[in-house]
Amino acid sequence: MIPVHNLYYLLCYAWHRLPDPAEAQAVEAQEFHRPLALLTHLLLQATRRQLRRGLSVGYTEQEAELTELRGRVQLAPTLARDLLRRGRAVCTYDELGPNTPLNQLLVGTLAQLSRTRALPAATRQQVRQVLGRFPSTVHPTPPTSQALLLLRRQRLQGAQAFLLHLCDLLHHCALPVPDEAGRHRFRDFRRDEVLMARLFEQFVRNFYRLEQRRYRVRSETIAWQAVADTAEDLALLPTMITDTSLEAADRKIILDTKYYAAALRTRHNRQRLIAPHLYQLYAYLQNQPATPGQQLEGVLLYPAATQEVDVRYTLGGHPVRVVTLDLAQPWPDIAAALLNLIF
Repeated sequence: MIPVHNLYYLLCYAWHRLPDPAEAQAVEAQEFHRPLALLTHLLLQATRRQLRRGLSVGYTEQEAELTELRGRVQLAPTLARDLLRRGRAVCTYDELGPNTPLNQLLVGTLAQLSRTRALPAATRQQVRQVLGRFPSTVHPTPPTSQALLLLRRQRLQGAQAFLLHLCDLLHHCALPVPDEAGRHRFRDFRRDEVLMARLFEQFVRNFYRLEQRRYRVRSETIAWQAVADTAEDLALLPTMITDTSLEAADRKIILDTKYYAAALRTRHNRQRLIAPHLYQLYAYLQNQPATPGQQLEGVLLYPAATQEVDVRYTLGGHPVRVVTLDLAQPWPDIAAALLNLIF
């Protein structure tokens, strides 16, 4: 289990955001026992900042009975209600205001948090206070998969993207059915290995993007060094996409992250490396086209859940390292360990 305080750093980098020193200090000063409390704290802080700056505004479609024509007249309801004789008509028009999909999602998410007993009463009171600062024209939208999908398609940036990520993760943590009183329950997302594997991969890749300048950092597709009778036969080969590729003129590192409880497995009473992980990295290295003067290397990186591992090999002429990263140690040590991997 990653300590809750370290989750702050992992989430910031996973969502391509540098940790804010003041925010990090505030997080470390508090005692969070569950990720829900941390996520709620971050959502409150980010929402307060957004309210201070001014909520984003956008055009939303309105429909109303009007005495003056505005926008588009809806003939069917206008005639059905016999409004023309009274000098009225049903019109739809676009109005600029804060009732945007993101603001609606924020209000809906905060309203859900205000009803959960998993949060302390003082935190729920803070949530209600922040909710009270939203204009009454913002209509709450409960966080649903469909609402989140529509917002993700907008490709929000900066502070708005951070707010969306928080609402998305809170929705992922909420159990499908609220209890009898309508209060949602939440689970610890650190136990979701699929989610944590994705966050761990994004965290490592974006940490290197933001914290060093020597290497170009990306996820890349590697083409098979293969020939076949037809293009259709070649298309049957599986796609090879790296988690993280770090490339400089003289050195290239293919780094594959694996969020597993252990980097070793016991087989026939002996501990061994996990074969499919090593085969995958080996395939990446063997199919990478050679670049003159550039050293090609591979790294398998695991979280140090049950034991620490740090072994080095030369496989197919390429240096390969299998190593664990202790995510329970203080954040400065985690950052230093990640940088030491590539320098």
